[in-house]
Amino acid sequence: MTKGSSSLTLARRPALPAVVELLKPITWFPPMWAFGCGAVSAGQPLGDRIGVVVLGIALAGPLVCGTSQAVNDWFDRHVDAINEPHRPIPSGRVPGTWGLRVAVAWTVVSLLVAATLGAWVFGATVLGLALAWAYSAPPLRLKRNGWWGNAAVGFCYEGLAWFTGAAVMAAALPDPRIILVAVLYSLGAHGIMTLNDFKAIEGDTRMGVRSLPVQLGPERAAKLACVVMALPQLVVVGLLIAWGQPIFAAVVAVGLAAQLALMVRLLDDPRARAPWYNATGITLYVLGMLVTAFALAGIDGIAS
Repeated sequence: MTKGSSSLTLARRPALPAVVELLKPITWFPPMWAFGCGAVSAGQPLGDRIGVVVLGIALAGPLVCGTSQAVNDWFDRHVDAINEPHRPIPSGRVPGTWGLRVAVAWTVVSLLVAATLGAWVFGATVLGLALAWAYSAPPLRLKRNGWWGNAAVGFCYEGLAWFTGAAVMAAALPDPRIILVAVLYSLGAHGIMTLNDFKAIEGDTRMGVRSLPVQLGPERAAKLACVVMALPQLVVVGLLIAWGQPIFAAVVAVGLAAQLALMVRLLDDPRARAPWYNATGITLYVLGMLVTAFALAGIDGIAS
């Protein structure tokens, strides 16, 4: 390629569909769901807050999560050129430095939107974006170690999104019980991310990415993931009972029991069945989040 043609490629703007693909809409659901759970858990009537709730959902999904995806693809572009050349950046559909530009622009837009939703939402957004950049960008590049990388994603996608939803509805710092539950479900999400890493064991091994399946081996990593997912939910059940919500606690407990039954089958062949468990057990996990959110909403003193 000549110097002139290279310059033209760098100057060419990506098409809108390529930018949308870069932001990966399919990944927006978890933080949007967690935001919704947080909004429900605050126990506030929706009333005239529909507008800020919609804005908050956009912040959690298309903006902050979208930013994290653009950042990740930019800093993984050389690896993707080998393993997944069809992706927007290595395929040239998002040419030149446009991937980085989108990541930076979406970071700025996220901060501007967050600033309109109050100080607590803004603070949570700053932390979420910092984790998103630290996960993919050097020098930290947390994704290279499963312990740190999974924790960053869990807190960004679950805990901070839940906190943001509650803060938007309360227009204040959420109740400590809401924050505690958000932290617990974030810890459980660490296990979800471990199972998600099973699909890339070979590639991670070659590229030196120390995911937990690479570090511990598939069997041990799967057992750890199951424990990490189950224990926080068990604590949630105990807390709901202590907070006077036994019926909701029973529903969460039934969902956890079903997950434990599915985990037994998962552990028989974790490499083959991790995708299956993601479609079954994780569905029960996120439904338990919503049940817990309704339980919190009904606790005396949560809504003010």
